[in-house]
Amino acid sequence: MDNERSTKIKIGENEYSLVLTTKATKEIAKRYGGLEYLGDRLMKCENFEMALDEIIWLITLLANQSVMIYNLKNPNSKRPLLCEDEVELLTSPFDLAEYKNAIMDSMNKGTKRNIESESDSKNTKIG
Repeated sequence: MDNERSTKIKIGENEYSLVLTTKATKEIAKRYGGLEYLGDRLMKCENFEMALDEIIWLITLLANQSVMIYNLKNPNSKRPLLCEDEVELLTSPFDLAEYKNAIMDSMNKGTKRNIESESDSKNTKIG
């Protein structure tokens, strides 16, 4: 998975790439109403348990995107999807705080537009 689209985290002994795909964006929209409401929802969780549940759900969703992309490209050596229980058992609350930054990083990478300007622009003024 390329680093321009993903952010790496470690869960247990395995490394996962968090990737914001169109599929993940649709799931986030179903749950929150859109990407723009995600930050508000994470910050305004009524209690600590709910906040952890939301972060765990997001980590699982975004990490599984890289697994599904791998499985699509490698149908003969598929990897198992990560489940929320695994994330809960293989992480500490301290890890989740760090992963929150990784989530935001992967969201930024997933929504960033790459705009490149040409060095020899045809619109250059002559004279």
